[in-house]
Amino acid sequence: MKVTNDFLIPFTGLKLGKHQFDYQITQKFFESYDYCDFENCAVNVKVTLDKKTTFMELSFKHNGTVEVPCDVTGELFNLPIKGAIKVLVKFGDAFNNENEELLILPHGEHQIDCTQYLYELIVLSVPQKRIHPGVKEGTLKNEALERLSVKSIKEQTKEEKEAITDPRWDKLKQLLTDK
Repeated sequence: MKVTNDFLIPFTGLKLGKHQFDYQITQKFFESYDYCDFENCAVNVKVTLDKKTTFMELSFKHNGTVEVPCDVTGELFNLPIKGAIKVLVKFGDAFNNENEELLILPHGEHQIDCTQYLYELIVLSVPQKRIHPGVKEGTLKNEALERLSVKSIKEQTKEEKEAITDPRWDKLKQLLTDK
């Protein structure tokens, strides 16, 4: 991933207090990472930088949609996503981003690169199991769903299986009632 100036936040000239930065993340952002789990992306990200005298606090909030394939039918649909994270930024001798909630910048640094945080924020907000809303509601018509429904009709329901009992158990239950 090459560093672009689009997601760099220069903080040296900023006054103490809160400063807001807005970003529009599209599929082009993820192409630079060679990430292809979703087809299209339209996410708005608000980054709030709260500058204090000795440290800074970054708050990331995002809201938008990604176009993903359904795990049941394979059809593409727009999945709404949202989320938030906070990162504390301190200054130290060397750069360190091993902790996900703490970023240590070397003394003399004058900007923060938010690219990795934006990437992780969006990618981790997409659930592992993605089901089309039409499947949940029962309104989606699809060949895969029709095949699944035909197969489930042929299978016995749980209640039907419980209705069929083993005659040995019936005899044992009769012993309890004969007392």
